[in-house]
Amino acid sequence: MKNTHNIYLISDSTGETLDRIFMALKAQFEKFEHNLFHFSFTRTENQLLKILEEAKKREDSIILYTIVDNKLAKFLSQEANKKNIPCFGVLGDLILNFSKLLNQKATNIPSGQHALNEEYYKRIEAIQFTMNHDDGNSLTDVEKSDIILLGVSRTSKTPTSIYLANRGFKTSNIPLVNENSIPEKLKKNPKTSCIIGLTAEANRLHDVRKNRLTTIKENENINYTKIKTIENELKISKKAFQKYQWPVIDVTRKSVEETAASIIKIHEIYANKK
Repeated sequence: MKNTHNIYLISDSTGETLDRIFMALKAQFEKFEHNLFHFSFTRTENQLLKILEEAKKREDSIILYTIVDNKLAKFLSQEANKKNIPCFGVLGDLILNFSKLLNQKATNIPSGQHALNEEYYKRIEAIQFTMNHDDGNSLTDVEKSDIILLGVSRTSKTPTSIYLANRGFKTSNIPLVNENSIPEKLKKNPKTSCIIGLTAEANRLHDVRKNRLTTIKENENINYTKIKTIENELKISKKAFQKYQWPVIDVTRKSVEETAASIIKIHEIYANKK
């Protein structure tokens, strides 16, 4: 029988960082049965003791934590050790090593990454801009975008745009049916912003479009899901990308995060050329 591990994620902040680290860790193991328990804003010894008591009652418990207060982190580690519960701090050594490299003491302030600084407000502004410029909306000021995504329907333009916005990039996305779908100001000045074409394999788009129509319970649009129509749309989009010399990313086998990483790299090259 497979052991089911009980994973306790303990954070002194929102737990977002710890969630992402655990997701990356989990992806490395094909057979990993687990139950997940989240504890955010954990900042007292009493809170930790209650969690440890609960963890002790379950077999195969494992604790992962991000606690920047050294005294509290040490308390958790010692108490978990007393109860024979494996316990791992995922930021402690990293913060300590960076402190030595930078020759400065870490602030050890919980939620430090969520400070209301200039970077935070830039990210909020980017999110608002991106939501207003989704799916071809508000094209009058499209040139204010940091990044413009073009692509036929279902090439992950919206989720990628939102992800980029959360990274601080003002992103517009425009559905591409034919060359007339491209705003005139982008045709006249194709380097006005970092413009990137998104494409995918026809068979993949066919499956995604059919699933989309089923999900929203609409009558199937024969042309929308027809493989020949999709192939023609892709052919037109690729010609447009070539004509205006816009870089292209095939999203067929990419996650939104992977697509965004490629886009950010292209944006860095574009920004350095300006």
